[in-house]
Amino acid sequence: MKLMNHLRNLNNGITIHHHILRNRFHPLFFNYPKFFSDSSLPQQPTTPHVQQPPPPSSLNRNELAKFAAIAETWWDSEGPFKPLHVMNPTRLAFVRSALCRHFKKDPYSAKPLEGLKIVDVGCGGGILSEPLARMGATVTGVDAVEKNINIARLHAESDPTTSTIEFCCTTAEKLVEEGRKFDAVMALEVIEHVAEPAEFCKSLAALTIPDGATIISTINRSMRAYATAIVAAEYILRWLPTGTHEWSKFLTPEELVLILQRAGINVEEMAGFAYNPVTGRWSLSDDISVNFIAMGTKANNTE
Repeated sequence: MKLMNHLRNLNNGITIHHHILRNRFHPLFFNYPKFFSDSSLPQQPTTPHVQQPPPPSSLNRNELAKFAAIAETWWDSEGPFKPLHVMNPTRLAFVRSALCRHFKKDPYSAKPLEGLKIVDVGCGGGILSEPLARMGATVTGVDAVEKNINIARLHAESDPTTSTIEFCCTTAEKLVEEGRKFDAVMALEVIEHVAEPAEFCKSLAALTIPDGATIISTINRSMRAYATAIVAAEYILRWLPTGTHEWSKFLTPEELVLILQRAGINVEEMAGFAYNPVTGRWSLSDDISVNFIAMGTKANNTE
């Protein structure tokens, strides 16, 4: 498989076993001393006699402005967020499968996520939060754009099943300050829009209970991703507003794994999203060269 061959050939001796079979995802097992050099990520100052500044906020004001400008279109399935609407069933298939396996729940029950407290960080208009609530989870949706939260609340109120969702205009960092904890933390298509990915992941880890789950989806920083997610999607097909993504802000799967590990989250499952232009649908794949999703767990002794 391409994914196995790609990751097996990394210079630092990582061993990852990954297999997808009938929508079941077997864990990725990481056994390595070092993913790549310490210089690959920003380092914190180590001067012993200088008080360290508080962690930088992960908010990117330019990115917030982009999404505020199109907030009213979140539930327009033919609008700027059409790609997310089309991809959403596939994202949910991974989330349901991974969480049910980790928390030992029946994925085929009417409410497979019942009993789980989940936070949807960067929830936008609530297109992920709502189906999570319908699957039985107690959902909190947070977004730094107030327009997004207003749209999410308004739409969720139309259905008794989703009217119980707690939508808040806030950030992951502020939830950490409030001492909030969740069984599962979602950040789908968010990390490529934040200013400090490493600090953002630390906040996600802090929100996750010990042995809880953290799920992140994003876009690989590959030439294929540049060609498809930016050139094709934004400039040729016009699926997304021009400037929605910046290729330099994408993370490779290896970088995401390392950032999460440093935050106390061990990645156990990973899958790619494959788009079929004939059917117009997405499916789960072992090809992580463009869009991919990862699920990690927080160690019991990590706080």
